[in-house]
Amino acid sequence: MAFHSAATADFDQSAVNVPRTYAWVVFALTFGLLISDYMSRQVLNAVFPLLKSEWTLSDSQLGLLSGIVALMVGLLTFPLSLLADRWGRVKSLVLMAMLWSLATLGCGLAKNYEHMFVARFLVGVGEAAYGSVGIAVVLSVFPREMRATVTGAFMAGGMFGSVLGMALGGVLAQHLGWRWSFAGMAIFGLVLALVYPMVVKQSRIGSPLPARSATDEFPCRRPLKTLFASHSVICAYVGSGLQLFVGAAVMVWFPSYLNRYYYMGTDQAGAVSAIIVLTGGAGMILCGMLSDRMCRNSPDRKIALAIAYCLISCVLLSLAFRMAPGVPQLVVIAMAMLVATGTSGPAGAMVANLTHYSIHGTAFATLTLANNLLGLAPGPYVTGVLADLFGLDRAFQLIPLISVAAALVFWYGKRHYQKDIQKLSPLMASEER
Repeated sequence: MAFHSAATADFDQSAVNVPRTYAWVVFALTFGLLISDYMSRQVLNAVFPLLKSEWTLSDSQLGLLSGIVALMVGLLTFPLSLLADRWGRVKSLVLMAMLWSLATLGCGLAKNYEHMFVARFLVGVGEAAYGSVGIAVVLSVFPREMRATVTGAFMAGGMFGSVLGMALGGVLAQHLGWRWSFAGMAIFGLVLALVYPMVVKQSRIGSPLPARSATDEFPCRRPLKTLFASHSVICAYVGSGLQLFVGAAVMVWFPSYLNRYYYMGTDQAGAVSAIIVLTGGAGMILCGMLSDRMCRNSPDRKIALAIAYCLISCVLLSLAFRMAPGVPQLVVIAMAMLVATGTSGPAGAMVANLTHYSIHGTAFATLTLANNLLGLAPGPYVTGVLADLFGLDRAFQLIPLISVAAALVFWYGKRHYQKDIQKLSPLMASEER
């Protein structure tokens, strides 16, 4: 997001001196690890029917296995991201990837529901701060006018990882058994975790912290104030989280929906779900690019687009899940997912523009916290509870209404955005002197 006046200049005054080729290499490897993150997280969805049958589980128990990962991400993302900003982002990312990959291997070795729950808990601990620290690394090597595009593209890695996790997991489960689904995801993550530090060096991407003066006893205290210093940045956190409630519910439960109402096996349900989720990932990228192109000279228009994405997705999903099973229904669901994820780019750009660059890891941890506590954790669990009460088809008819609440939050943030930028600019300027 680029602003062309002092009143609306964003707060990141740091120069990007990284060669563009190396920047894209950093993006590719960091993106690859994000794909591994979500492959390990979402492979569970592909084997829901097998676990439900083998261990005689309820939908609520299955939803909890999914939700515990997002819950741990939500609880730990802030402290671990703050630690990564201090300790070193590259070292932190590698350690996280090793932990979630080994924990995913543990899922494949689980003997019962309790063992699986503990392993999924550890997956959540490993993945807790990756999204926030990873996007901070990526943003540090690209110019600020590409923020919505880069943020949307990077976060789309979650969708692509979910696609691969569900599709490959379904195929492996069908032919080799569900345990090999987890093993395959774990091996992929471990290989990438070994390659990453050989290529991505902290010294080449720069330090996340500003220089500390001899008289500055608490160098990060004032930048940290920007995390919650404005109405609009808080709205970015909350609106993004509420909208992801809907996306997470569809992503986690759609293979089960296809299994129950389309009578598909795990391999076919995983493949079809992968296409739906892939559409959501493409929407993240396309909506982010549209945001940067249309709103270069009118920054608050990004938020207007986010509102439109919320409302359009609500209408389309509500319509789709009232249709009879068949190809037309799948087409409408895909169209809905194309825009349902579109708020990621605008919300990420708002957070980057309203917080100090030295704490972008922590700022995106706060966004991740909201995404998980408001969206990714409760979405699958609440859907499971509603499915136990009314059936999964009825649950999917109710879930899209959350998008209306997300739209209202973004609308409130839009009213304060320009004023918040002007109010916080002097504080950020003082940090640079």
